[in-house]
Amino acid sequence: MIKEEPIIEIKHLFYRYDRENVLEDVNLSVNYGSFLGIVGPNGSGKSTLLKLILGLNKPQRGEIKLFGKDIKQFRERQKIGFVSQKANSFNSGFPATVYEVVASGLTKKIGLLRFYNKNDAAKIEKAVASVGMEKFLHRNIGELSGGQQQRVFIARALVSDPELLILDEPTVGVDAENVQSFYEMLEQLNKDGITLLMVTHDIGAITDKVTNVACLNKVLFFHGTSTEFEDKKHLGISDIYGHDVHLLTHDHKEAHS
Repeated sequence: MIKEEPIIEIKHLFYRYDRENVLEDVNLSVNYGSFLGIVGPNGSGKSTLLKLILGLNKPQRGEIKLFGKDIKQFRERQKIGFVSQKANSFNSGFPATVYEVVASGLTKKIGLLRFYNKNDAAKIEKAVASVGMEKFLHRNIGELSGGQQQRVFIARALVSDPELLILDEPTVGVDAENVQSFYEMLEQLNKDGITLLMVTHDIGAITDKVTNVACLNKVLFFHGTSTEFEDKKHLGISDIYGHDVHLLTHDHKEAHS
């Protein structure tokens, strides 16, 4: 359920590299319980925006609030889960099981040198089940497909019970035939109460799954509901991307038959 209360609040945000602005006067809010998709062309500032929200970069001008606190004073990082573009950097030969990879997400709470107890084990199994990977709990992660590996990394982010999950291009490395079920998993996580923020190039997935959309190209061209975003003529999306864009939604008939 979406609450009229921001979990992320950004006001008049500017950021530049050298002398070039990457973000210009961005104002954006993400309410509790929503699923925000951020779209935009390459070089539009999406990755920079994520780095600022995650605290990896500091705002040069403007304000960012997380959970009602200025980001400079925010210390409760365990409330935020993050899943990066794993497929581009993960070493598939790494000798670890699904259980061990997901368990590593608990180190923020229990420390590196503590053993996992029964309560920890229950959390690990719950996180794995939430992404549909319980059958692979003791399988070596290197034996899994790209999409299965990405589900495991989402479980790793979920195991510490975050209230906000941020995903950067989560379908990189996911086979085309499995993208639909992957997005259905994210949709279910959102229905279960987790606030999601996802950067993606898959505009079809945006209109089909998310509750809200932000279209970014240095400035924020659009921020509203996914239904409003579907109106291509009204939004002028082609002008933002620099070429014609077809806003397509995925067909659910097979999934629900």
